[in-house]
Amino acid sequence: MFVPVGTEQLIPRRRFPVVTVALVALNCLVFLWELFLTYTGGQEVLGSFITAFGVVPGAVTSGQDIVIPYFLTPLTSMFVHGSLIHIMFNMVYLLVFGGNVEDRLGRGRYLAFYLLSGLISVGVQVASNPASQIPSVGASGAIAGVLAAYVVLFPSGLVRMFIFMGPLSRVRRVPALGFIGIWFLTQFYSGVASLGVRTAETGGVAYWAHIGGFLGGLALAFAYAQLLEHRSPRQVQR
Repeated sequence: MFVPVGTEQLIPRRRFPVVTVALVALNCLVFLWELFLTYTGGQEVLGSFITAFGVVPGAVTSGQDIVIPYFLTPLTSMFVHGSLIHIMFNMVYLLVFGGNVEDRLGRGRYLAFYLLSGLISVGVQVASNPASQIPSVGASGAIAGVLAAYVVLFPSGLVRMFIFMGPLSRVRRVPALGFIGIWFLTQFYSGVASLGVRTAETGGVAYWAHIGGFLGGLALAFAYAQLLEHRSPRQVQR
């Protein structure tokens, strides 16, 4: 098993990542509320909460409200998670990569970028199975967009990766481009596989949300990089 624990880039982070930490805190608070619901009402109450605030593709495509207006669920679903492992991995990736992207984009643009990547990911997930009645939740799509932005903004960055192998566990540095590239390819393979026969491996994981969020984030980050490039000559002339 391996997990990213940090990044290294030529331009060090200059500011404390307020937005990233706030997003992590908000996600964790919502998950604590989910644990409370499970403790007081059991899995049935938790299931009702996830259905109410997650994205149910069939409800979105038919314009059906479940508890809150259906058009709000793409936003609320980004702060709901289905398990401890789900939120743990999402928040680790967000903390590792999000702070540097926030530093480069600026807090306001970063928040808009994060939310827009998440909304794009929801749209792709719904389009992949528009009649599904299975709720989709999690920040994975938005975080996939953050990974894409990191590759664009820090192409020579390195990822410190903790490799767990018992007594042989160690931290290795790998190129971020390779690490994130392999992550995307695995998501793409799993997404294509999930369009076929439904199995335990392909069911219940929103691979197309990951793919949509990554590609959406990639496009947004490229557009921002191009905007900076066009502005630079003017700044130099001044």
